[in-house]
Amino acid sequence: MSDPRRLIPGTDSVLAEPRIAAAVRTLGRPLVKAAVAEAQRRARTGEIAPEDVVDAAVGHLPERACGLRPVINATGVLVHTNLGRAPLSGAARDAVMAAAGCTDVEFDLTEGRRARRGRGALAALAEAVPDARAVHVVNNNAAALLLCALALAPGREIVISRGELVEIGDGFRIPELLASTGARLREVGTTNRTHVRDYAEAIGPDTAFVLKVHASNFHISGFTAAADMSELARLGPPLVVDIGSGLLAPHPLLPREPDAATALRAGAALVTASGDKLLGGPQAGLLLGEAGLVERLRRHPAARALRVDKLTLAALEATLRGPEPPVRAALAADEAVLRERASRLAERLRAEGVPAEVLRTEAAVGGGGAPEVTLPSAAVGLPARFGPLLRTGAVPVIGRLERGRCLLDLRTVGAEEEQSVLEAVLAAAGGRGDDHRREPPCR
Repeated sequence: MSDPRRLIPGTDSVLAEPRIAAAVRTLGRPLVKAAVAEAQRRARTGEIAPEDVVDAAVGHLPERACGLRPVINATGVLVHTNLGRAPLSGAARDAVMAAAGCTDVEFDLTEGRRARRGRGALAALAEAVPDARAVHVVNNNAAALLLCALALAPGREIVISRGELVEIGDGFRIPELLASTGARLREVGTTNRTHVRDYAEAIGPDTAFVLKVHASNFHISGFTAAADMSELARLGPPLVVDIGSGLLAPHPLLPREPDAATALRAGAALVTASGDKLLGGPQAGLLLGEAGLVERLRRHPAARALRVDKLTLAALEATLRGPEPPVRAALAADEAVLRERASRLAERLRAEGVPAEVLRTEAAVGGGGAPEVTLPSAAVGLPARFGPLLRTGAVPVIGRLERGRCLLDLRTVGAEEEQSVLEAVLAAAGGRGDDHRREPPCR
């Protein structure tokens, strides 16, 4: 009797099959070849018949060449770093698609010659913050701060409060970042109290600039004191203010969150900020301030290594000029409306036998911004077992576990995503057969 493994089709013959060949054109040969190899392995072990190799390979193909998967953020954290921070607006997504091919990013169509890179995004940023005499964009806020130190302080001193020597994401620390440029840090004050006189006594001939860093991912209360920006600006050296979260103007819901306009009016020579947090745009580092200083940063050799690509420039301009981005919409969402949406969703789930309840919750800004602010919200509560089931579904829905429940907080779920959430929950419940229908509905 012949070995059935000899009937397994070879790789070249499978790749020539029309459905597989079409997949090669859209996904690329390596990904498709890996799917074919997996199907052949299953045939060799007897899991599938040799004649089913092509069908199995097609079923094993990924949807796209990129391994990143879109997810629905139902955590209640508006700017979730692990989920990519700010989701882009529809206008920004359209702008990215338009910029994906050849564009006039550095070309003047009228004159037929080279033009300033990203002039549209820079103009939009300048219009959004009219107090800035000049603006520049790099690839993130840490890069903006790095460029300040590289251009202004190599071999010199940066005066900074001990209470602002913060650690940011993934273990990166502001003092280590600055020291890597060859600058020396002159620490002043204490962890909880730093006065203007502390800065004044530290300033000397080697002072390059005074740095004020917003402690955006933690909050110290009690016996505290911090120097006012306007007082620091009068000490002589340039004042560089790292506001962090990308708030360009004051926001009524975030009274303690620093913003670029206020810092510049207070006398800051340079302000650095993130583009993918409260601004609601792509990852970017924003530099705003005095024209001479911004030009020094822009012309520094390291600026080339830190520059952003055309996709970022397109998304940033559309965020600044276009409609309200999702993060800003979520921040301003009305609690009563959220509760009404949660009630409708829970009612539809209960009608399908899924135990769902409406819970009053508290959402957070996240992304290292406004740690003291909580936002009243509403969530659909499900049994805790739904957490991993929803994370691993066809459309991953990321909730949070709290008090033994899986919560889907609607402050971070767009109205256009509700149907997808409903289908994901029903699919997760269906994955357990009919067991979910025997559970009593939650009250």
